Amino acid sequence: MPGLSFDSATLAFVVAGALVAGFTTGFAGFGTGLVASGFWFHVLPAAMVPPLVALASVAGQIVGLVTVRSAFDWKRTMPFLVGGAVGIPLGVAALAAISPFWLKTCAGAFLVIYSAFQLLARRRREIGAWGGRWADSIVGIGGGFLGGFAGLSAPLPVVWLQLRGGPTDSQRAIYQPFNLIVLTLASAGMAIDGQITAPVWWIALFSLPATLGGAWIGARLYGAVSPRTFQRLVLSLLLTSGGILLAQAFGA
Repeated sequence: MPGLSFDSATLAFVVAGALVAGFTTGFAGFGTGLVASGFWFHVLPAAMVPPLVALASVAGQIVGLVTVRSAFDWKRTMPFLVGGAVGIPLGVAALAAISPFWLKTCAGAFLVIYSAFQLLARRRREIGAWGGRWADSIVGIGGGFLGGFAGLSAPLPVVWLQLRGGPTDSQRAIYQPFNLIVLTLASAGMAIDGQITAPVWWIALFSLPATLGGAWIGARLYGAVSPRTFQRLVLSLLLTSGGILLAQAFGA
């Protein structure tokens, strides 16, 4: 493997992370980066993780997207995509300029507080169409920024669409195309910036098949749970993701 050497235990841990992350994305429509990075930061050089997360996320989204293809609504998705296109280059540039500690701390704290509040609340808070397309575009900028910075494009749109309310299929049919397109563009930006190196491609060769397999299994199980159960599982995933980000920020 060019430039780096990994033993079989490390590769097995990387593949396990890819499998679990793929399953999460197939089931929930997001989570590849949040779950995989929790594995990969422990065994891979930090610089390899964001581009590898972006590549794995694209693979997982392609499979998961098939699950909700009948509910696509490009008109509602477009403001998120326009904002995402603005945020991606900012995130790619910030990857070399901003301390990951502050970004992970702020994002992790927000996810923990939001998801814990929603899980404990007796009645879910919804905002409907408040803010319109402009608000959706601003959320898209934030998602694009996080996608370009660390391959984490999903949390902001997922939280926002949960606040908007509506059927889970309709929410997924917006944030999954957004994630796929943003992360594809983020991967291209990272490649142009020289961050997708030969060792990253070698690790991807081992991990992406596991991501695809896990995503297929998760997509098959998506329809087996009720919308309420699905929402609570997504909130639990957001809570766990926030905890992972905080643990990574503080070096746990």
